[in-house]
Amino acid sequence: MSKFKGFTDSETFTSLPDKFFHELLKEIDDVAELKVTAYFLWRAESMDGPFRALTKMDFDVKELGLSAEEIKRGLEKAIQRGSLLKVEREAVVYILLNSPRGRAGIQAIESGKWSPTASAPPMERPNVFRLYEENIGPLTPMIADALKDAEESYHAEWIAEAIELAVKNNKRNWKYCEAILKRWKDEGRHGQTNQRDARQGSERYTKSEFAEYLDG
Repeated sequence: MSKFKGFTDSETFTSLPDKFFHELLKEIDDVAELKVTAYFLWRAESMDGPFRALTKMDFDVKELGLSAEEIKRGLEKAIQRGSLLKVEREAVVYILLNSPRGRAGIQAIESGKWSPTASAPPMERPNVFRLYEENIGPLTPMIADALKDAEESYHAEWIAEAIELAVKNNKRNWKYCEAILKRWKDEGRHGQTNQRDARQGSERYTKSEFAEYLDG
């Protein structure tokens, strides 16, 4: 077993339903089922659009540390339990979460209102050093140290967006980026003081976006 080095302050976080911890966690006794369920929740969080679906091929053998047969078993158990749902469209089996969004997705697929395409991959965490070099200028030892400190204090997405704003405003220097980050930390980013505000705003938009599929 390799030693885990620990989480960092610049990690992104995945929202998990409370019922995953209050009900599913104590019921699931198969590691494969637990892994595919958690993996689906992570992948779905990084997708855009009103519905989030994966195919069986989207469950990565290497990332899960499972064989193809174990993934198949885990999915079958999760579907049998009812935490995940499946629907077939043009010989492709799609997996969705058993939630209002997921059930609406099943209904939309079966009624022909939505035809899933290839699912989106997880969002890749920006490399702040590459972003700086490509948008601001060459790295110096002092700037490299400042970027390392920033990674420990701010989300990677914040740093990427601060660099983008610096370029947009023709202020290509790290002090300008750092000033933006400090203001966001003190006053809230885009008027949102915490992640809950941002998540609730996103949920309101999403619900209205796929509400038509819930009618009838």
